[in-house]
Amino acid sequence: MTKNMKSKILRVGFDLDGVILYNPARIMRPLISIVKRLLLHKTKLKFYYPHSPFEKWAWKQFHRSSIFIAPGMNELKMLVKEKKIIAYLVTSRFSFFGTDLMRWINKNNLDTVFENVYFNKNDEQPHMYKEKMIKKLDLDFFIEDNFDIVRFVNNKSKTKILWIYNIFDFFVDYPLKFASLKAAIKSII
Repeated sequence: MTKNMKSKILRVGFDLDGVILYNPARIMRPLISIVKRLLLHKTKLKFYYPHSPFEKWAWKQFHRSSIFIAPGMNELKMLVKEKKIIAYLVTSRFSFFGTDLMRWINKNNLDTVFENVYFNKNDEQPHMYKEKMIKKLDLDFFIEDNFDIVRFVNNKSKTKILWIYNIFDFFVDYPLKFASLKAAIKSII
């Protein structure tokens, strides 16, 4: 890291599920990705959007399993308090999550940690939404857990993309990969 970066307040974006929130079910993501590529021959990056009321309800239930705040939140709060970083929460959760998301943010006082909370109100493809927001917020760093999104947004701006991998991804080569939010945060300060 350069001296110039240490002297300025860093602008850092954080994904929600798998970064700020630990979700034990996220270890299935690499397996699902392999199935999509090998068995379903889906090579183009495209995320599924639930349409029916039942599908949306089921997705909400699944996302409610993201209940544990990831280790590293105390360090994040301290960096914000010390004005070393400006933190932004950028989640690609779709519009139907909005009310629950904001209720959870307020209940956990995370509105005092994040300068702003952004979610995918227009139901864009998650990778495209993240690319747009990373550029719009002019971030120095963005911390993401979905490697498909990491690959898509990496090198599309000056933003350094940090990847939080899971146990099934340990063998994937990526220069800015970390086992936890705490490790990723320590690497930027």
